[in-house]
Amino acid sequence: MRLLWVLAVLLPATLPGKGPRDERYWGQWRGPLDTGVATRASPPTEWSEDNNIRWKVPVPGPGHSSPIVWQDRIYLTAAIPHGEPVDPPAGLRPGAHNNILKVRKTRFVVAALDRDTGRTIWEKTVRNSLPHESRHDTGSYASPSPITDGERIYAFFGSNGLFALDLKGNVLWEKDLGDMHTKHGHGEGASPALYGDTLVVNWDHEGPSFIVAFDTRTGDQRWRRNRDEPTSWSSPHILPHTDPVQVVVSAANRIRSYDLANGNLLWECGGLSHNVVAGPVSHDGLVICGSSYEKQAILGIRLDGAAGDLTGGGNVAWIKRRDTPYVPSLLLYDGLVYYHRHYQGILTCRRASSGEPLYERARLTGIRNVYASPVAAAGRIYITSLDGQTLVFTAGKEPESLALNALDDSFSASAALVAETIVLRGDKSIYCIAETKK
Repeated sequence: MRLLWVLAVLLPATLPGKGPRDERYWGQWRGPLDTGVATRASPPTEWSEDNNIRWKVPVPGPGHSSPIVWQDRIYLTAAIPHGEPVDPPAGLRPGAHNNILKVRKTRFVVAALDRDTGRTIWEKTVRNSLPHESRHDTGSYASPSPITDGERIYAFFGSNGLFALDLKGNVLWEKDLGDMHTKHGHGEGASPALYGDTLVVNWDHEGPSFIVAFDTRTGDQRWRRNRDEPTSWSSPHILPHTDPVQVVVSAANRIRSYDLANGNLLWECGGLSHNVVAGPVSHDGLVICGSSYEKQAILGIRLDGAAGDLTGGGNVAWIKRRDTPYVPSLLLYDGLVYYHRHYQGILTCRRASSGEPLYERARLTGIRNVYASPVAAAGRIYITSLDGQTLVFTAGKEPESLALNALDDSFSASAALVAETIVLRGDKSIYCIAETKK
């Protein structure tokens, strides 16, 4: 079975970085490089419920947050409802815009699992409260993914708080940022970003929006900047190799870059749609951002000399307005950027530097609705769907389909790739996939 055709070149191994960028692990939701790529992993190609499952355990509770992997542990978050269902305290009429009809008191939980066995090492309830508004019926109250610097776990539950925990599950500090009121009451989803001792949270909603940075050791606020933005679900992207270090956020009105040290605005660029979900990636002096809702757009923005308003100027290296991503974020692998059409099983691949297409509108056999973002390792790309299917195919110009794997679950969370394993968080179970001896 061929999707298109040919093997990709492997990314060269690089030295481990600091914190979530340590390439031995998967310390943040888009992997060590924040691109969706594991440079040191070589996970299996094929699996099923009866093949190459090292372990499978029930999820601690509902959540679409992606698992992270650090040393011998897996960390994840969950939002566990309990008690009697009641009408949402705020927001839209229950049931409007595909919202859930009722809410229940919820335990917001951070859990640590043993990487080898799936055994729960600890589970910590960091808050127990009634959600202040409804959410989309396909969403979750635990959608932002945790992140680690190897010393602490940072778990973000949006309106239900930001928490720093040590590796034993003790809460070191916490922050209440208020109540977010998202468009249509669809819920919250942007994950925090981390570099060095600075943790960044984006807070775009239908009220006063802002971006804020905290000291990872103390929780003290380092800076906060107001943003002229409606709701977005896009996570901040940090560029560690620029001077100064930049944090870039995709949004409806403007893509903006801030100085990580002080929050000063460095540049901005218009061109995306409303309801921005997909996160940016960066490659060789460019930032690539995409969205798809009322209009379609994906832009490659040159960083060299970027200052002020870049809209329509020479720093916009390329722009495309067809088949652009909505829910799944971009995958950047070996100089190529891959993205879905909306959240469908239709894929485009372009050169990151020029926007030149290698292929467009490639239909992914067996893959339909996709919320999880694509990931890659060892020359292979992994795309997992809501239907429990994972398509594995070779990266590059003419990809070859390698396997279509089915599990008895539904997957909204993105996979984590570490060493010889894949960690998949489904609606019902967490899977550790690795080659097993028969």
